[in-house]
Amino acid sequence: MHVFVTGGSGLTGPAIVTELITAGHTVTGLARSNASADRLEALGATPFPGSLEDVDALRAGAARADGVVHMAIAGSFSDRDDLMRRDVAAISTLGEALVGTDKPFVSTSGTLVMPTGRVSDEQDPPDAASHGAFRVPGEQACLGFGKRGVRSSVVRLAPTVHGPGDFGFIPVLVASARKTGVSAYIGDGENRWPTIHRLDAARLFRLALEKAPAGTALHGAGEEGVTLKSIAEKIGEILGVPTRSLAPEEAGDHFDNPFLGVAFGIDAPVSSARTQQLLGWAPTHATLLEDLETGDYFALPVS
Repeated sequence: MHVFVTGGSGLTGPAIVTELITAGHTVTGLARSNASADRLEALGATPFPGSLEDVDALRAGAARADGVVHMAIAGSFSDRDDLMRRDVAAISTLGEALVGTDKPFVSTSGTLVMPTGRVSDEQDPPDAASHGAFRVPGEQACLGFGKRGVRSSVVRLAPTVHGPGDFGFIPVLVASARKTGVSAYIGDGENRWPTIHRLDAARLFRLALEKAPAGTALHGAGEEGVTLKSIAEKIGEILGVPTRSLAPEEAGDHFDNPFLGVAFGIDAPVSSARTQQLLGWAPTHATLLEDLETGDYFALPVS
């Protein structure tokens, strides 16, 4: 299959490109810069110049392909309305190019769109008031193409996709512990976050492209919920610093980011049991706590 990929030079994207090529697919990747093009070429993909704002490039890339994997997102998390508009516009452009073809279209969302305080599964509706609500219109746009002759599906990725070179939430916790001398969690720390290893996520995207039925929401979670306290304790153990609880009103200052001060207090576990059964997918790589022990999260010298 010839696959058009957006976001192929980002964090999780390169693992997906490699997974697709290893499985025998050919990949063309949207490249918004020379650096992105070079990285795609190094992975064995063909770069296609353009950006998420370039509707002609998106339309042409999708139309020439046998399937699309959309990973990219453009904009700033400080303006979620803008993120939402850009996401919906890109998904709509890609999907329209595939209408009536029965080709697969896999888009990306996050498990933080789901209701909090309990384990949600793939059949639960997303929560329009959730922390990840800006992703919901994009989900709906993609899944809607399932009724228009597109084999569309959405992978809701866990907020922590861990692995080498991670620059997401976990490095923020590590950096904060180094800076302040305290590895912190919020409240009792029993709130749970789903996690997934990057290589398990890559395999899930490939299987979604190959097998997911039209209009399917999938959960990219290798672990349904790891407590933030256990993450903080592991970081503190490795760095040799104390672990302590923060009051919610302290968290934004401690993490130097009000958004993260709220996010790190969310209890948002999800199940991926239906996804695993539907696609024959099972996570096989390191858990988050194992990755903290053996990965590169502490590559800087521990003082």
